[in-house]
Amino acid sequence: MKVLITNPIAQEGIDILRESGLEVEEKLDLSPEDLLDAIRDADALVIRSNTRVTSEVVDAAEKLKVVGRAGTGLDNVDIPACNKRGIVVMNTPGGNTNSAAEHTIAMLMALTRRIPRGTASMKAGKWEKKRLISPISDIKNLGVKKI
Repeated sequence: MKVLITNPIAQEGIDILRESGLEVEEKLDLSPEDLLDAIRDADALVIRSNTRVTSEVVDAAEKLKVVGRAGTGLDNVDIPACNKRGIVVMNTPGGNTNSAAEHTIAMLMALTRRIPRGTASMKAGKWEKKRLISPISDIKNLGVKKI
């Protein structure tokens, strides 16, 4: 069975596929036209968000049995076209949980330290240091009296 990978994925995943006895072909960043050619003899397709699996792609995929999305969303896959041909579509819904949590914490920290305001100030050629004090570190803003 031939697996076509069209977007970068972890080498560990590629190794697992190969160790399972699958023929793995990596063709990254294909144009929509090139994807139509590359998909013809693939049994499986592994994608991320940059590859669009349109009804044209599904029609060109003569042997395709499965589309695996290395990520959460499936908005780039024509699921009805896949269903019509009996092609299984799957994703990895928990795959980016850690990254999403880390990003959320980073954004909270950025807001707490007023980094967006500081960035805008710097880009405007200013340095308004006193405006960048965290509201959390400014006890008066919290309505808490010092003891």
